[in-house]
Amino acid sequence: MKGVLSSVFVLCCVFFSEAQNNTSYWQQHADYTMEIDMDVETFQYKGKQTLVYTNNSPDVLDRVFYHLYFNAFQPGSEMDVRSRTIKDPDARVGDRISKLSPTEIGFIKPTKLTQDGVAVSYEVVGTVLEVTLNKPIQPGTKTTFKMEWDAQVPLQIRRSGRDNAEGVALSMTQWYPKLAEYDFEGWHADPYIGREFHGVWGDFDVKISIDSDYTIGGSGYLQNTGIGHGYGPQGLKAMKPVDGKYTWHFKAPKVHDFTWAADDEYIHDTYEGPNGVTLHFLYKNNPEIIENWKNLQPKTAELMKYFNKHIGEYPYKQYSVIQGGDGGMEYAMCTLITGEREFNSLVGVTAHELAHTWFQFLMATNEAKHEWMDEGFTSYISALAMNEVMDQQSPNPLSGSYRGYRFLATSGEEQPQTTHADRYASNRSYGIAAYSKGAVFLGQLGYVIGEENLQKTLHNYYKDWAFKHPTPNDFIRVAEKASGFELDWYLTDFAQTTNTVDYGIKGVESAPNGNTTVTLERIGLMPMPIDLYVMYQDGSEEIFHIPLQMARAEKKNPFPAMKWNIQPDWAWAYPTYALEITSGKKIKALQIDATQRMADINLDNNMWEAK
Repeated sequence: MKGVLSSVFVLCCVFFSEAQNNTSYWQQHADYTMEIDMDVETFQYKGKQTLVYTNNSPDVLDRVFYHLYFNAFQPGSEMDVRSRTIKDPDARVGDRISKLSPTEIGFIKPTKLTQDGVAVSYEVVGTVLEVTLNKPIQPGTKTTFKMEWDAQVPLQIRRSGRDNAEGVALSMTQWYPKLAEYDFEGWHADPYIGREFHGVWGDFDVKISIDSDYTIGGSGYLQNTGIGHGYGPQGLKAMKPVDGKYTWHFKAPKVHDFTWAADDEYIHDTYEGPNGVTLHFLYKNNPEIIENWKNLQPKTAELMKYFNKHIGEYPYKQYSVIQGGDGGMEYAMCTLITGEREFNSLVGVTAHELAHTWFQFLMATNEAKHEWMDEGFTSYISALAMNEVMDQQSPNPLSGSYRGYRFLATSGEEQPQTTHADRYASNRSYGIAAYSKGAVFLGQLGYVIGEENLQKTLHNYYKDWAFKHPTPNDFIRVAEKASGFELDWYLTDFAQTTNTVDYGIKGVESAPNGNTTVTLERIGLMPMPIDLYVMYQDGSEEIFHIPLQMARAEKKNPFPAMKWNIQPDWAWAYPTYALEITSGKKIKALQIDATQRMADINLDNNMWEAK
């Protein structure tokens, strides 16, 4: 009997442990070791990969999925067809994929795959490899996958590829079989149609053999720093190539992707960044761009310093800005950007992609499902950084994002930000929802809870969620704890519906005793607290703050030099609110939210002037 009771006790412990895991945070882990042999004449390469996968979930996994992103660059792929059928195709893609020849397409073709030394069955389905396991992966255990594959680098179309428009030979992004993410929602084996990415945290150990004339930059730290034109703390040295090739060895710890670029005409510069970070710059030896790329280097250091201060310290010891790709795209410890730009544009794209290191790379949201947390938060902080670093002196660096959002909100084409990134009806709707409305989400949150609390929120978000996969709810809970506000209504209305903010001044009545009654109205469905600015005929000013009842808090006075009058709460269901101004002064003008941080879609009814 004692043995039976002991067994029951053990089973109960396991059950409750797994039950608790279902309600607590966990994330998977994948360590990659890869060897790549690149032929720069054919742009084909062979790869070997050892992947040690740790199942930290409470679930038994009987299959896994890999992304084979390069397969998107083939005529008839989902990316090709979607680009040719969406009403506003990305001009960089258009119908170009449909016209690729067999030597120009991209592909990744697995030739061998084993799990713990035993072959497993698999099927290539577009850009996804479906793998049926012989041995299910139990919770809390590790398994080792070994794969070999043949691949061809596509002509540069979107982000990845060879021979981009500026002549960069190889932009190697999304270039290897990448294990799909599995989290509390299950597998995220999205086909590559046109949008963003999601990956498993881990360590990468990558060796790349390539023609000795080529210089490589990318993710991680170069281990053999003495090779060719290579970079590292020991500087430039010459080494003898083997069979005309160098093998570059990189290690990238605690990342969820690995990217590299290579060219035989790269100039490589280093610049000292903040806190001992080495900044690397790799760009074409083109006399027309060299000056801009030299001037970019101190600006990049200033940008990193800004992000360190306002979000959290960059945790790696190198970051590379590399000319390549087709615009700008963020990756692990590096970015690829096009480099033939005016200086302000060059700094601007670097600011945006560098900011992505924090928003999406370190706070690694699922970009396909929560693209606004990636692009929007990045747009917010990079706009503020550019305003300071480039001395733009804008009173509202986010004004362009607000204009974009208002256009979308009144266009009749807006979709909620819960829309999957590939399922927007148009590229324009996606772009505004992700970039502009996402930036407004933070800008307007600062209006609601106060800028001091927003800064505290961003710092705490970094502290709590760096090297993890946060969701929108995780962010809003950080904001609630930092500010003391209840904010579920804010996340729901602004990010999960297309409800709009629209408040107006409905009427102004003066009484014989000199008091004035101002009637405000809520026209839109989304609730907000209200700051009503009052200017009197004698030139004095004050603000009447009307808290939102469901927020259960009110912000501090953002303008200490101006009188701040906190009024009774406004409950959302009441369409109007009567405010009694008892100063006895004659009113010259009234304005709802003079800072225009509230995303009111109709500013015309926010003003009133005495006649």
